[in-house]
Amino acid sequence: MKSPKIAIVYDWLTSLGGGERVLSHVLELYPQATVYALVFNPEIVKGTPLEKARVVSSRLRIFPWSIRYYRQYLAFYPWAMRGVDLSGHDLILSISHAAAKGAPVKPGQLHLCYCFTPMRYAWDLREQYMESLDPIKRLIANPILDYLKRWDLENSKKVDAFAGISNYIAERIKNSYGRESRVIYPAVDLTRFRPSPEKENYFITVSRFVPYKRVDLIVRAFSEMGLPLKVIGDGPEKKRILAQAGPSVEFLGRRNDGDVARLLSGARAFVFAALEDFGIAPVEALACGTPVIGFGAGGLLETVKDGVHGVYFIDQTVESLKAAVTLFLEKEKSFDFKILRARAEEFSVERFKRELSDFVQSQWAAFLGQGGPCA
Repeated sequence: MKSPKIAIVYDWLTSLGGGERVLSHVLELYPQATVYALVFNPEIVKGTPLEKARVVSSRLRIFPWSIRYYRQYLAFYPWAMRGVDLSGHDLILSISHAAAKGAPVKPGQLHLCYCFTPMRYAWDLREQYMESLDPIKRLIANPILDYLKRWDLENSKKVDAFAGISNYIAERIKNSYGRESRVIYPAVDLTRFRPSPEKENYFITVSRFVPYKRVDLIVRAFSEMGLPLKVIGDGPEKKRILAQAGPSVEFLGRRNDGDVARLLSGARAFVFAALEDFGIAPVEALACGTPVIGFGAGGLLETVKDGVHGVYFIDQTVESLKAAVTLFLEKEKSFDFKILRARAEEFSVERFKRELSDFVQSQWAAFLGQGGPCA
């Protein structure tokens, strides 16, 4: 069976986070693949595994300051995607939480989607997105989001097969698109993290400062309790979050991978307040032998077992989180760093590559059997 020429379509490559780690692992499997993205900032990949990737950015790049303000051009995502030329490829693998699944696939090409989530602001996070806008922008945004939802749904029908990053997302794919999907959990690079039984006197959170991550909730809870909290990250909500912090909260800004791993390993617990699709950061904490205090919903339910790998709080409120922290303090000595590390090892890079490769190969073989190219 002849190997297909693969194109990887990614939403935007403007910062480094969990999605970009997934992209790195996919490129390790398919190093000859070309990456197509709405926008691309080559500065952020310097010194990373993505530096050698062949990346082609869309025509959205002609818009002023698009690398920084690409979210302001939301209405133009479909137009930008339509201009992406994938004609030289046999197999399109979109890695998508927004527009990538709208890749312009032609007859004779196989389109597989590794879906982080259906487009958040067009579907279930729409109200939260609208709350961040002033009244005039809301009037403009509503019809745009209606249009994007229709566009996203229509493009989902052009995907030959879906894989989702968790059972939680598989259910959302089914509810949003009416499609079944295979679950392939993202991977944690276990070589980056070393578990430690020795903990220092601080808690930690690592996150982008955007509304749905609820860093504000974590900062307020630890400020009220007077417990030491280290906060790693940055983002548009920084000013608002800083204003809510008490003297027990320390902001460390962005840190390199080595610093993050070291600080995670030394923390008493990792605190996680988002409703996440999967949530790679809690698994990274487990890899460091650090228990998790997390919001018990979404993808976290599939990685962290309450009472074994950490403790849940049931509502995204300060009081609920404070109650969970109090419970953690009572149970802290019961958490075994070896058990936490063992749990993280279930999400290895090798497992991810094996499952994704099997998904791609089986779909390609079926495609050839149905009369696809090279059959």
